[in-house]
Amino acid sequence: MDRGGCQMSGGGGGGPEPAGMITLEDLESFTEDPLSDSGTGSLEDGAETMEEDEQSDRLLQYWQDVARGHQVEVSQEMAQPIQQLTSNNQGRSNREHIPFTLLSRKEKCGELLYEKRHYEKGHWACITMREDTYEQSICYGFMKIMRYICQENSLGNYLGMTLPIVTVVRTDQNHSVISHDVTVAYFLPAEHQATPPQPQDQDITVEVWPATTVYTRPFSGPTNEVVIMNQFNALAEQLDSPSAYVNDSFIVAGYTNPAHINRQNEIWFLERH
Repeated sequence: MDRGGCQMSGGGGGGPEPAGMITLEDLESFTEDPLSDSGTGSLEDGAETMEEDEQSDRLLQYWQDVARGHQVEVSQEMAQPIQQLTSNNQGRSNREHIPFTLLSRKEKCGELLYEKRHYEKGHWACITMREDTYEQSICYGFMKIMRYICQENSLGNYLGMTLPIVTVVRTDQNHSVISHDVTVAYFLPAEHQATPPQPQDQDITVEVWPATTVYTRPFSGPTNEVVIMNQFNALAEQLDSPSAYVNDSFIVAGYTNPAHINRQNEIWFLERH
């Protein structure tokens, strides 16, 4: 696995099958399952502990089943972070969205073609992975970031979830080859921006990404390599000048589970300075 600087200069990927990150919606779909009911509040402490352990085991098993479809192994050490992330994110209201200023938007017949947004500089925790497939890189990278969010940080506390989780995709100038280096990045919540907790995992870096302007276009569905390149071309067709944006890298922003039928994503182009 490779590690390097991961500022907004390149983005995510996918594999040959519809796949991508394991996200909070994977967990939510699990917790909606009757098997995840926690029982009554009248259980004794020992029974409650057993119930928590059983739920943790079921959550881990669920993640392992989902990940297997991405050719990813989820180890036993992920049980506690999965349980913690689930208990701290019951419902979407607990998730902080990355703030931005909308500069302009272009629509046609009621369809949003693209938006131009300004994001202020901020601290991001990021990791660059180089696995055999894009989806493996994204999944393993997200699990490392997840452990940082949950407890493996200098505070030893849960930091809070922000959306979107972004992946940086790097391509050649012809946009025919995507690099195997995939960066997964997490924007630190507002309360931690001034003094970012440091990761225990040396593969994760906390960096200040500069203020940037992005052109962004929404799309739904999977984020495999074919889809994201089609979305790249679709956004490029809407912009007036190729010289206006960086064209050897782009960002895929994920808001929902890649297996969800209505998965919500965005593709971001960085404005060239």
